[in-house]
Amino acid sequence: MPKLKFKLPEIETQNLSLICGPVNANLEQIENSLAIKIKSRGNSFSISGEKNNVVKARMILEDLAALAQTSESVSPDEVHFSICRALNGTASDSDGTIFELEKEKDLTIQTPKLYVTPRNKSQKNFVQAIMDHDIAFGIGPAGTGKTYIAVAAAVNMFVEEKVNKIILTRPAVEAGEHLGFLPGDLSQKVDPYLRPLYDALFDMMGPEKVGRLIENGKIEVAPLAYMRGRTLNDAFLILDEAQNCTPAQMKMFLTRIGFGSTAVVTGDITQTDLPKGTPSGLSDAIKILDSQKDIAFHYFHADDVVRHNLVQKIIEAYERKKD
Repeated sequence: MPKLKFKLPEIETQNLSLICGPVNANLEQIENSLAIKIKSRGNSFSISGEKNNVVKARMILEDLAALAQTSESVSPDEVHFSICRALNGTASDSDGTIFELEKEKDLTIQTPKLYVTPRNKSQKNFVQAIMDHDIAFGIGPAGTGKTYIAVAAAVNMFVEEKVNKIILTRPAVEAGEHLGFLPGDLSQKVDPYLRPLYDALFDMMGPEKVGRLIENGKIEVAPLAYMRGRTLNDAFLILDEAQNCTPAQMKMFLTRIGFGSTAVVTGDITQTDLPKGTPSGLSDAIKILDSQKDIAFHYFHADDVVRHNLVQKIIEAYERKKD
């Protein structure tokens, strides 16, 4: 059975305890995920198990060591994300020795307030699809980062002056609830539907800057119905919760795209809130446009979820029941 011994760089005792976790809980989480054994003494580690998994375990420990130097805690979720990143990597081996994983292209998205780094291979592929295509679809369950990545890409292109406007939209369809009459002006009426988009913008640019850009028309957050009759040049368009638009609305949105524009469509075809018998515009677009080479379709799955570990388990449980 392959065994790898290595030392992390000189590290403070407190940071070492963050890496290993309370009563070595983080090490146990890595062992259970990769079917390996880890022994530690100070900053020296010995890992035994299947060769590729041994390599991945070392990468995870180095990842956690880097996190421990800049954070006051290393949570089970962070360990989970690091494991997911490692499992999506590939090990190289030439002369019988164990090498580090190959370095992949850095697809980190820079925004004014934070860096958005893809947390798994699926997110990396989605970022690449957005970069390489004028129209990209991100399809999959909640918690996979579809909307957040799309907003980050939009903010990045706006800050770098690759587009001069960001337009974020989603259909105003209630998720199985009837909210009734909503008071206030148009903005106040549609805010409940568009709140996730605002939240992402605030994370990346700050509420004050977002407010100013909305006032001068550089950022527009509006219901899908307000896209009709417009041609949008040099803009980054995002249609979120696209499973809740009709085929006619989807066609209307996609045909708004003008020169120099990029469009990203996100949604989950298993979570349609349209009235019974109404076809989903997202499902319809997949059937009609899937063969178009200039349009990217990227599919996320339950194991791509980057929220709480239970979210992935819940999604998988519902999928089993459906089957």
